Amino acid sequence: MIAVTRLFHLLLACLGPLLAAPAAAAGLPDTIDAVRPGVVAIGTFQATRRPPANFLGTGFVVANGQYVVTNAHVVAATLDAANREFFAVFAGRGSEFATREATKVEIDLEHDLALLKIKADPLPALKLGSGLPREGQEIAFTGFPIGVVLGLYPVTHRGIVSAVTPVAIPSPSAGQLDANAIHRLGKPYDVLQLDATAYPGNSGSPVYDPASGRVVGVINSVFVKETKENVLQKPSGISYAIPVEHVRALLRKAGVGG
Repeated sequence: MIAVTRLFHLLLACLGPLLAAPAAAAGLPDTIDAVRPGVVAIGTFQATRRPPANFLGTGFVVANGQYVVTNAHVVAATLDAANREFFAVFAGRGSEFATREATKVEIDLEHDLALLKIKADPLPALKLGSGLPREGQEIAFTGFPIGVVLGLYPVTHRGIVSAVTPVAIPSPSAGQLDANAIHRLGKPYDVLQLDATAYPGNSGSPVYDPASGRVVGVINSVFVKETKENVLQKPSGISYAIPVEHVRALLRKAGVGG
């Protein structure tokens, strides 16, 4: 009996630290549940148009819940103000979503980022990470790759950061460089190359850490590829993202806390 008691206490001593250990970090399904309410569709709205909503891309809520980050090219359209067309943020899920008027607050053409402010109650905001993620780090991104024809059904993709690479690459021939590539070679900055497939509707989607949900970048399916891959005869299916440090800079420029 004494030997059994000693064995029990020995096992308890070995297992004690494990039993007292904190719960494991949330898995990707839980992170998606937390992130999804802060991912919105971006477009224009005109009541007299059929359909009234025109989808342009994806965005995500930041700061106090009244600001949305997306790509600058997503909101580059000229509005038909005479017929009351306005930029809109579509928030919700499925066919149950609300249309919120939005205005452009700040634009960063250099990094193809835009900050919008919504004219309505705050939405759940995503937390921003800091610094560049490491190559090989797992990531996920959520957005609207096929639009919102059937309602708001955000889609999540996952992958890794396959490389941290300059936004523009030197060309063996000056004739293969356009004005944009030349400009960006003069002001190079790093972008995230992702081993995951993004589509045009994903432009503006948040790239985030699957465990914490903190945003590490912003998907860009147009701006970066036009620069990096203009020297290729057959552009790849690689996806790129603008690092979150440029989102933080955009918020600071606008006087908005991150």
